[in-house]
Amino acid sequence: MRSKTQPIGSYDIASSVCDHHSQPCITCSTFNILAPIYKRLNPKDPSCRESDYRDYWLSRNHNILDLLLCERSSIICLQQEFWVRNQEFVNIYQERLDDAGYVSFKLGRTNNRGDGLLTAIRKDYFRVLNYRELLFNDCADRVAQMLHVELVAPFPECQANDIAREILIVNTHLLFPHDATLCIVRLQQVYKILQSVESYQKENKLNPMPIILCGDWNGSKRGHVYKFLRSQGFVSSYDTAHQYTDADAQKWVSHRNHRGNICGVDFIWLLNPISYRDLLKTTWNEAVFGMFKYMLRRASLTDKDAFAFLKDDNDCDYVSHSGFCEALRQLNLIGHEHGLTSEEAMDLWFQADIDGNGIVDYDEFRERIWNPTLSARRVEESNKPEDEKGEQKESIGFSVENAVLFPQEMEKGMWPEDYSLSDHAMLTVAFSPIRMPCSQR
Repeated sequence: MRSKTQPIGSYDIASSVCDHHSQPCITCSTFNILAPIYKRLNPKDPSCRESDYRDYWLSRNHNILDLLLCERSSIICLQQEFWVRNQEFVNIYQERLDDAGYVSFKLGRTNNRGDGLLTAIRKDYFRVLNYRELLFNDCADRVAQMLHVELVAPFPECQANDIAREILIVNTHLLFPHDATLCIVRLQQVYKILQSVESYQKENKLNPMPIILCGDWNGSKRGHVYKFLRSQGFVSSYDTAHQYTDADAQKWVSHRNHRGNICGVDFIWLLNPISYRDLLKTTWNEAVFGMFKYMLRRASLTDKDAFAFLKDDNDCDYVSHSGFCEALRQLNLIGHEHGLTSEEAMDLWFQADIDGNGIVDYDEFRERIWNPTLSARRVEESNKPEDEKGEQKESIGFSVENAVLFPQEMEKGMWPEDYSLSDHAMLTVAFSPIRMPCSQR
């Protein structure tokens, strides 16, 4: 076998991301670099992996580092498959990144899976205030990294002493949806991330600040995770830069999976401080009901059709508890090892049964499932008079200036057959710092 590593010089790499903007930018790159233990060298022999051929993985990963260091993004987020089990591999990345002026943090998946995450921050742009490791402790042993950083680069927008310059950065890699039973696990993973971020802000009495979520989300714009993050106010930076709508799901790709399908799964999400006071706008039950509704609408059911589906051959004009549970089972939300627990399913039922009479009528169905209202906490918060909502303070925020995929063919929805650095594209986004108001907690 002959090593086939695509030279980076044959592509227009992402370093042009800031070229068209006169003001200085912060850049962020996310890249799943495909661990050698997962890279197959022979399609006819799945056991033949790059990890058995040192020269192969060494050459490919030096080329990846050449690309990253040519780009010199302010923030670099690498996902598992970052090969944390191999110390030589880890040392190569840490030494070259350290020499280039980065501080880096690595985190392996739980249960000694062998791969993990690495986040690197340019020291001339940021000072790291805190670092947290988020362990999901689920069936996929997934993890996330959270960094609390302060912008130290001398941007004009940050010169005033009264401007908050803090940012939260998260790097993660969600579970691949091998089948429909894993949808709820993926929703739980992203919900845990937002819960952890919100808890960290409250524990440390932090005011709203920009939140950047990077990673391989293993799901497209059609999926539950995308729709949930959008419902929480996050925007996809790449889609914002190219003025794509939520419906533009096939404009670009970033991954060719093990089944040979190409899709867009790598995202850099942004939530500005002006967009939120409390991070999570929904409870876990509301998030599950959102998935519930999405599944029903995907089946082209109207609200009345969906209500009839929940009734489960019940001639009466209400949904019984047994009918509700049967609908959850048919939608793969319960009845298997990765589904909702019996306690979670019962909590959903109690939330749907607003008046507590043991049944869910059509009005309750519409209010709780089909057209859910904000949780009581959010309604109470939104009804506060302006002078009770906290003192207004200015914070740094970001506008999305540009975003590119490497290789650039992926921006047109095509996968270049001669690309072999990874089975993912590298996504780089340029942000311009701007001043914006935020409410104190």
